[in-house]
Amino acid sequence: MGQRAAIYARVSTSDQSCERQIEELTAFAERGDFEIIGSFKETASGTTKNRLARNRVMDLAQARKIDAILVTELSRWGRSTQDLLDTLNRLAGWKVSVIAMNGMTFELDTPHGLMMATMLAGVAQFERDMLSERVKSGLAAAKARGKKLGRQKGDRPKSDRLAPKVIDAIENGKSYRWIARDLGISKNTVTDIVKRHAQKP
Repeated sequence: MGQRAAIYARVSTSDQSCERQIEELTAFAERGDFEIIGSFKETASGTTKNRLARNRVMDLAQARKIDAILVTELSRWGRSTQDLLDTLNRLAGWKVSVIAMNGMTFELDTPHGLMMATMLAGVAQFERDMLSERVKSGLAAAKARGKKLGRQKGDRPKSDRLAPKVIDAIENGKSYRWIARDLGISKNTVTDIVKRHAQKP
């Protein structure tokens, strides 16, 4: 057999299945003469930070138990361009490459891989700059419309919304601790609501 590989598949929602990706990657591995060490799949949003299955693959890579990670496309692996670049750099230190079924192979110890990494770094910086620009532009536009930004003094939307339930529970003899647990708020919030209610004319 050739290189040792881990198959990684991901879908975004629970109504989707990883099985098709697993089947395609298994066939891809057989054609490429890879020795499959394990298949890992998970359901997680593309932006989710804590991916348990991906972490297990990274552990295998760090332990030098695999030489490659097989994915249907790079978006299945990376959360963002920067995340993709960061993980590729870590994998390069362990001599592990990421191979997508579309033929793209990322090996940062090769001239081609370094070129791709440089391009990815540029894209990641561009994404950060654009996000920062959009945020600043949005804040400036809101300010120009006279909108006050951030939480305003005395603004308690959740507390005010739950106040009637808190007062009703108090009148029914419930304890502050019971109310806090039942409504998913802190005991201090319950106390503040009761105080404000008592101060009303």
